Amino acid sequence: MSNRRSFLRRASKSAIGISAIPFLSTAPASFQFPTAEGEAYWTELRKAFPLQDKRVYFNNGTFGPSPTPVLDTIKKYLDETNSSGEYGHTDKAREVLATFVGVKTEELSLTHNTTEGINIVTWGLPLKAGDEVIVTLHEHVGNALPWLNRAKLHGIVLKPFEPAMTADENLARIKALVTPKTKVIAIPHITCTTGLVLPIKEITAWARSKSIFTAIDGAHGSGTFNLNLRELGCDFYATSCHKWMLGPNGTGFLYVREELLDTLQAYQVGAYSDTGWDLYSNPPQMGPNVPTAHRFDYGSQSKPMYMGAAASAEFHSSVGKEKIENRVKELSSLLFDGLSQFKQKLNILTPVEEASRICMITFKPKNIGYKEFNTLGAKASFRLRVVPESHLDAIRVSTHIYNSKAEVERFVEFVGETL
Repeated sequence: MSNRRSFLRRASKSAIGISAIPFLSTAPASFQFPTAEGEAYWTELRKAFPLQDKRVYFNNGTFGPSPTPVLDTIKKYLDETNSSGEYGHTDKAREVLATFVGVKTEELSLTHNTTEGINIVTWGLPLKAGDEVIVTLHEHVGNALPWLNRAKLHGIVLKPFEPAMTADENLARIKALVTPKTKVIAIPHITCTTGLVLPIKEITAWARSKSIFTAIDGAHGSGTFNLNLRELGCDFYATSCHKWMLGPNGTGFLYVREELLDTLQAYQVGAYSDTGWDLYSNPPQMGPNVPTAHRFDYGSQSKPMYMGAAASAEFHSSVGKEKIENRVKELSSLLFDGLSQFKQKLNILTPVEEASRICMITFKPKNIGYKEFNTLGAKASFRLRVVPESHLDAIRVSTHIYNSKAEVERFVEFVGETL
């Protein structure tokens, strides 16, 4: 109960506000949130993560390890469903996740990852041969392949652009690509390559004035920003819970703006997608889709996994979404500033402009290969990520709330000694 009260007290101070958060009332009390201030707070919070101490984990952009409240929630519902023989439902989890990103429960489809959400949008939009879709040259495979596949099969035209280093220039480059045939702007919120933050709010506002759909790859957006998708203004936003939200693998969600539910065609359907069907009628008939985004997440879902995802949202809300965003920026900026002193030894590919970066810094060593540097980093107990995509051949470092300033400073020292 003391943990429960602590959770509620801290959540009341978060950006969402206690009255708006549909808490998991039966979530296990497995971690006491710290009461310390400053750096001591983050040192105590680190104890919620079962990460090994023998290495420094700098690859949250690929996978965000879960804290114990999330792991314990998954175990709780695995035990519950397997002991009762009832696999359960995901209504409560969907409610928590929708509130976490500021949208209606009816606008959220539960998916298994970002790529699944992107595929739903890619194939569901009413496009025809010759219609144009704007993408970047820095797409993750999960956003590139679905659009490339539809271009191959349906003849739509992709118009990629090289991202610039400032928000204003990126907006200008997108505007310059638009023609009367442009139907969709399908870009990442944060690029997986250099950690560039695109000015989504400004892009979506301009696109809507031109009747152009905006489909955002949000793999790195939820759990970093104090995210409110309604305020962001996009039409569609696909994300995963296993990265910056620190939730379990195999969970994600897709936001579909309510006004576009009947515009986005559901092609894969099953249980819970429909309002009724009848094989005995002549001819057999299927009724209309359910009037919500739930039509896109068909069939049985894993209650333990999605309750774990909801627990990750609650963990963020308990700490404070704005507080997490500020901490992520603080660590990333510390790293950026530290690496900036080695301009003779490396090229930083992440923008200098603060508004265009938040959680990942990418750099390219000048005197040794990026793979060799990664090998040396691994031997020094740093978990990094190589970036061969977009012909960058670089190193990406992503930091989250379980990392410390001391770890960042140790890595900067390592870079200076190695290069």
